[in-house]
Amino acid sequence: MSNTYQSFIGLEVHIHLLTKTKAFCGCRSAFGDEPNTNVCPGCLGYPGVLPTLNIEAMRMGCTVARALNCRIPEKTWFERKQYFYPDLPRNFQLSQFASPLGQEGYMDIEGKTAEGKPFTKRIRIKECHLEEDAGKMIHTGTVSLLDYNRAGVSLLEIVTEPDLETGEEAEVFLRQLRRIVRYLGVCDGNMEEGSLRADANVSVNFLGQGLGKKVELKNLNSSRFVRLGLNYEIVRHKQIMDAGKEVIQETRFWNETCGKTIPMRRKESAHDYRYFPEPDLPVFAPDAEFLQSVKDSLVELPAQRMKRFQIDYNLSSEQADLICAEREEADYFEAAVSAAVSQGLEKTDAASRIANYLLSVIMHIRRDGTFLRSLASFPLTPQRLAEITAAVSKGRLSTKNAKEALELCAAENRDPEEIIREHGWELLSDPETIVAAVREVCGEASLVFAEASSTDNPKRRQALASFLAGKVLKKTDGRADPKIVREQIEKAINTNLC
Repeated sequence: MSNTYQSFIGLEVHIHLLTKTKAFCGCRSAFGDEPNTNVCPGCLGYPGVLPTLNIEAMRMGCTVARALNCRIPEKTWFERKQYFYPDLPRNFQLSQFASPLGQEGYMDIEGKTAEGKPFTKRIRIKECHLEEDAGKMIHTGTVSLLDYNRAGVSLLEIVTEPDLETGEEAEVFLRQLRRIVRYLGVCDGNMEEGSLRADANVSVNFLGQGLGKKVELKNLNSSRFVRLGLNYEIVRHKQIMDAGKEVIQETRFWNETCGKTIPMRRKESAHDYRYFPEPDLPVFAPDAEFLQSVKDSLVELPAQRMKRFQIDYNLSSEQADLICAEREEADYFEAAVSAAVSQGLEKTDAASRIANYLLSVIMHIRRDGTFLRSLASFPLTPQRLAEITAAVSKGRLSTKNAKEALELCAAENRDPEEIIREHGWELLSDPETIVAAVREVCGEASLVFAEASSTDNPKRRQALASFLAGKVLKKTDGRADPKIVREQIEKAINTNLC
């Protein structure tokens, strides 16, 4: 296969905005309700019913646009996009064309190629425009059922320039975009439920000759399918061109079962949607108050937060990536670190310990499903996590017992200090008590102690010292401070006195 090809990928990402009502009427906007219960004459397309713009949808759309470095125009308006289909009751869609609410932006992505090499790339955002969603069609046998609950729901479409080149880049873009909209609180990003969905346009041509024949991939309901479908198409295009044939411009879908794309319909030319300005909605000119509300809605975005976590807390890139995957978890982490610092811990030490707990013990606790979705009601609050972290750092609690304390705190919704006292987990740090325990163990294991004191083999000596330390911890029911235990055993071995 020739290596003189260049691929071009552009994405059209649709996100359901988390508005309480639909874009142009007062109907409830919610997923999973009984079919055709959230409808009215407006979203059902009854003649003579006038639309009313949902200002919250405009604010959310402009917030996403600003997060993607887009320019918000002085004036924006809606057009009627003409097409006829059963799931669109009015037989036209209220959308934006000539002046979308967000224009000429970009998003920087970071990821790894299929070969595992890291890359960074700037992807230009052509536009963000607000529109209403269509209804949902369910096909069963020879019957098609229509649910109009989704008709009219606020939908923001984000259109990129064809700057992506591989399925891996497209997957990274979608994952980063999903994080952004979830951080902003404007979309739940659930691709399985259709609240975030993507169409992809891909073309391949000889190097330096610009765009080739475009194929559109539809029905991609996961970022993984986007990667697999695009990479399959790129290879398919190259094989066709290597054979001296011409790629057919068409719409295809990814079939996960057989691992390839399947033709849906031919697409010889672009549709003529016959846009014209919506006469029943005035031009929207954002004033200073509206623009300030958009500015106030912006938060520190995940990519910037990840970099700050690496600098401020000395976390690895992997730790920062996992913790910043969700805004709630990143907030939880920072609140716990702040609480630990207020108890006298050094910031990077507190951050290291809390990150390890968050990505191991706490992740395991939350996997049972009870606290998987939200940390808001998690009994192991940031303050309680900080208390356990401080107890370990100050030598009051062993690492082993800290794990059990975390689990009990979450399971029983009790304060750490109460749990530690009840189970007698507070470490013994009194040197005299520990020395007495060391002497007892050395006397009981006199042969081991004698060998440790006389051997010239450092590894053997270390192994024997560890054995004796384990015996001391067992004798004290795990309460003796391991650091002091080790120090006293080393002292006894070095002096050959116990």
